Amino acid sequence: MASSEAGPKYLAVREALRRRASALPEHTLLPPEPVLCAEYGVSRITLRRAVDGLVADGHLIREQGRGTFVSRPGIRHEYRESFVHRIAGFHSVMTEQGAQVGTSVLTQRVVPAAPPIATELGVGTADDVVELVRLRSVDGLPNHVVRSFLPATRYPKAATEDFSHGSLYEFLRREYSADLAHARIFVDVGTAAADEADVLQVTAGSPLLVVRTTVRDTSGHPLVHSFSRLRPDVSQVEFEVSVGGR
Repeated sequence: MASSEAGPKYLAVREALRRRASALPEHTLLPPEPVLCAEYGVSRITLRRAVDGLVADGHLIREQGRGTFVSRPGIRHEYRESFVHRIAGFHSVMTEQGAQVGTSVLTQRVVPAAPPIATELGVGTADDVVELVRLRSVDGLPNHVVRSFLPATRYPKAATEDFSHGSLYEFLRREYSADLAHARIFVDVGTAAADEADVLQVTAGSPLLVVRTTVRDTSGHPLVHSFSRLRPDVSQVEFEVSVGGR
């Protein structure tokens, strides 16, 4: 049986331990498990699950026979999409900054639009959309999984294009002269499902940043809807806002 503690409680302990570790010098030895269990009021199973996630993310390190020590995660990579002077996607912006961006296509298919996607794209639920799921990495480290949806009748080549490199936005401009004029962005928090955890190299249930973007043309017609699910330990979201004429 799964303990009732194995859900939100281990995530709360994990976050408390993460904040605690971030305030301590690197290589600081944490108290032993019984002390931490008593301090946080949890079972050893729950504590170990919380610690496992922090070890996987690089905040802690275990040494056999010695204990658990504070570590520091690798260099953070900013997740950037520029919407100031032109709409440029993650690949274009990060490449311009000199980062090595990798892409693995996980899913590429034509499917009926699910109700939330149909609403974002202004199509019917019986209409076909191209679903494109990609794992993006920066300098060899998994960074985020992005799911993009486009109307299949408007962009049929998106179902067969090789997206293992390059930018989806640049593809739309090149192949369809797409007028990418406006973007609406929402940022939320989610948790990693088992399949996402596997490809992002985190523990299932780990917190993720969720960035939802709908790009429209100058007339306000939606062209593409995407949502990216990011590892918060190796990425951060940056917004830059420019007021025209000022």
